[in-house]
Amino acid sequence: MRAVLFILKLVLKILAAPVVLALMLFTWLCFGLLYVSSFIFGLASTVVALLGIAVLVTYSPQNGVILLVIAFLVSPLGLPMAAAWLVGKVQDLRYAIQDAVYG
Repeated sequence: MRAVLFILKLVLKILAAPVVLALMLFTWLCFGLLYVSSFIFGLASTVVALLGIAVLVTYSPQNGVILLVIAFLVSPLGLPMAAAWLVGKVQDLRYAIQDAVYG
């Protein structure tokens, strides 16, 4: 009975290894892309925020507020933070599978 249980655990470990590896590579790739995109989006949000302030003061308060909201969404605190949260959840899934299978 112990031999059968050992073989089943070994098969489960072999089947789970590619899934854990794929999730690990996916999270590494996503975190790398997030690092680069947050830098680029940070620069873009600065430009849009300055433009939003200029439009707010000189042209139209409504359009200026819209530009400031867009600047916040593309800033590293907006959509990139939501993407980082989502990638963190994928990484939590990988750790949950890893802990359940490998102990």
